[in-house]
Amino acid sequence: MAHRIITQVVFSGARIIGRAVAESYRQAAASQKYAAATKTGGASITSSNISMEEACKILNVGPSKMGQMDMVFVTERFKRLFDLNDPKKGGSFYLQSKILRARERIEREVRGYQQMAEREQELQQGFKPKIHKE
Repeated sequence: MAHRIITQVVFSGARIIGRAVAESYRQAAASQKYAAATKTGGASITSSNISMEEACKILNVGPSKMGQMDMVFVTERFKRLFDLNDPKKGGSFYLQSKILRARERIEREVRGYQQMAEREQELQQGFKPKIHKE
């Protein structure tokens, strides 16, 4: 009689542990899929979660046309808005950080288009490696 009770306890425990392991595996797989989907989920959203449109609205600059944006004007707008929202002058740290993230997003966008243009120019001219003679 005792062996029957012990056997039932062991099988019940094994079943409970097996279900817990299977559920944790499902959750890990789902979170991994979600992380992969958000990582490659579009060019307009980056790790700072600011789209290019939102960055342009925050700094009050026109939208970028294929990376063509006056970075001097963007920098001037950034400095002005960043200084206006200084917490020491009664501004908001939150707004100041949004302004910083907007400038970083615009710079990343423009830098990406510049690198793409450089690659295309190199492809048109042909690859000419630099040879160093010693």
